[in-house]
Amino acid sequence: MDHKIFEPQENLKEWVKCYWTLESDFEKTPKKNTIIPDGTMKLIFHYGETYKHHFDNFTSEILPKCFLIGQLTKPYIVEPLGITGSFVVRFQPNGFLPFCKLSIRRIQNTAVSIEELFGLEGKELGDKVLNAKSTEERIELIEFFLLNKLSHKNTIDTIVKSTVDTILAANGQYSVDTLSKQNNTSRRQLTRKFSSTIGLSPKQLSKTVRIQNALKTLLNNQVTSLTDLAYENEYFDQAHFIKDFKEFTGLTPKEFYGDDLKMSLIFDQKK
Repeated sequence: MDHKIFEPQENLKEWVKCYWTLESDFEKTPKKNTIIPDGTMKLIFHYGETYKHHFDNFTSEILPKCFLIGQLTKPYIVEPLGITGSFVVRFQPNGFLPFCKLSIRRIQNTAVSIEELFGLEGKELGDKVLNAKSTEERIELIEFFLLNKLSHKNTIDTIVKSTVDTILAANGQYSVDTLSKQNNTSRRQLTRKFSSTIGLSPKQLSKTVRIQNALKTLLNNQVTSLTDLAYENEYFDQAHFIKDFKEFTGLTPKEFYGDDLKMSLIFDQKK
């Protein structure tokens, strides 16, 4: 599988974390892939074949060619329907707010078509991105579109940004009470701000960041036991770690450790 990451221009870094592309032959792509929550929303353009989303063992849907995937709070299972060619805009945890007319909270765990997000101009953008000849052209198209949208919006919420930065720097290991005190705000007010701007509570984002940090450690073979991994990420004990791990991946660490891990972390990586 060919996976590449690209930086956004300086004017968009407050909102866009990165762009990335994924290309793979159908035969070389796992039949079912687990997307692990990572605290960000993503605008996805399938210039190859699209994917199918499995709600459970019995229910599924064909995903649009161009869509936003809202904040995830549980594993999201997808299946390729052909050759993979995907261009993805990965937003900062609170980065999609200036571009969205829908409730951030209500699109949690949901795929929203680009037409529903942006109407006719969304469809036109999708067609242009799908027909572009290169990644550079796709980035140029999306940045022009986003900057035009951004020019009419208010600035970022400093309390939310400061708290997000703290959560990321601490790998999700601070309590909500600590985060509230650091920003001189109440727990209730902070949770309300997060819900409306990120689509997750501070606790949910912290849990997500902590699990992602544990997954990266597993991927890089930096620990000798699951007990060490649990304590390194400041879980109360191994049972607490396994419970959270299964909540986000659908599997225990031992069940999940293997090829699925690498595929899932394509949606996070180093960015």
